Amino acid sequence: MLLKNELQHLISGIGKYAEANLIQTVACYLRQCKKASGNDKAEKFEYKEQETKSLLDFCKSKNILESKLNDAEYLAEGAEQKVYLLKDGLNVVKTNDSVFYASWEDYFTSLLLHNYFFPSTQYELLGFILDKEILHAVVKQPYIIITEETDIESVKNIMLSNGFVIIKNNDYNNENLGIILEDLHEENVVSNNGVLFFIDTVFYLDTCFYS
Repeated sequence: MLLKNELQHLISGIGKYAEANLIQTVACYLRQCKKASGNDKAEKFEYKEQETKSLLDFCKSKNILESKLNDAEYLAEGAEQKVYLLKDGLNVVKTNDSVFYASWEDYFTSLLLHNYFFPSTQYELLGFILDKEILHAVVKQPYIIITEETDIESVKNIMLSNGFVIIKNNDYNNENLGIILEDLHEENVVSNNGVLFFIDTVFYLDTCFYS
């Protein structure tokens, strides 16, 4: 129960988590905008459009909207993000349009949970970028060199030992915490010298998270 309370404080930005970093700051800003607008019951698509407009206003006021990525080299891309390697060779930059999430707030909640559970590959929000008129968050993360294939059974054992049970394939649920974690396949959990690193995670809050 103590862990769940701490996670609730983390997501809500209470106590030591009050705007502790840019991810928290943006998440709090979006919550304040939602309260001010009273649009809690708006259609998901309509609400996300409103969030995007609010984020653009926030970016312009804080001067964190970029037109291009500097000192970064393209590595790869998927359905939701593009990945670039920084010239230091130690970190990657990822641009994400939150397409897998119903709202931008859900996306930032996922980042907060990732950083809590997997600090060795924590995300740092650098700002935002417009790519073909679509808003993307720009995050930095340590670059993990893959030295061998990921043992999915080891991933399962780690998740089970932490109270997560398999829903289907590589998706997990922790009923006690009210958290769902999806897509823990070989591309999202990589191995370096026998150590597993969770580099791309998709967290969702279950309906019982605040109960």
